[in-house]
Amino acid sequence: MFFITDDGYLISNYHVVKGAAKVRLLTGAGLIDATVVKVDAANDLALLKVVGAFKPLPIAASRTVKLGGTVATVGFPDIGLQGFAPKLAKGEIASLAGAADDPRYFQISLPVQPGNSGGALVDARGNVVGIVAAKLDASAALAATGSLPENVNYAVKSSLLLSFLESVPEVAAKLKEPNTKDESFEEVAKSAQEAAVLVLVY
Repeated sequence: MFFITDDGYLISNYHVVKGAAKVRLLTGAGLIDATVVKVDAANDLALLKVVGAFKPLPIAASRTVKLGGTVATVGFPDIGLQGFAPKLAKGEIASLAGAADDPRYFQISLPVQPGNSGGALVDARGNVVGIVAAKLDASAALAATGSLPENVNYAVKSSLLLSFLESVPEVAAKLKEPNTKDESFEEVAKSAQEAAVLVLVY
């Protein structure tokens, strides 16, 4: 989950918050309640809001993304095993389409664990180009092909996110302009970490 405005609007996957009675975020200031503002179940997107000031990420149109482009995400995978500190994963755009050539998704080569869902997929300039959504089901792949998949993961394209946000004008008007200048990877990772937040669903 990650912030997209400095006044507390943030994005996650719909499947992360689906059916939740309460959603809370774990921040440096402690636990804060989040409200689900709007969802797009078909494209697995959810817009949430919390009260406070935060460091958002800019969103770039996914049509700018090229095969082989470097991408990264910061998330909170398997907190019971790996702890609460944010974890960075880095990889490439492996395909401009998802499973069965679904045009709504990128295939990404960066490693994804439970808890990475809803994380920002950022490009080499720190712009959001996707939302980490899923990994290829290992048991289904094994049954279909006789072999286990290696690092086959998917992200919803940012252009679907931008279209979703256009239906919420008060949020769309506050989005940061995409970064056009090159940044060091360390700076990209720092920005992604500052915008990432752990979501707890009850």
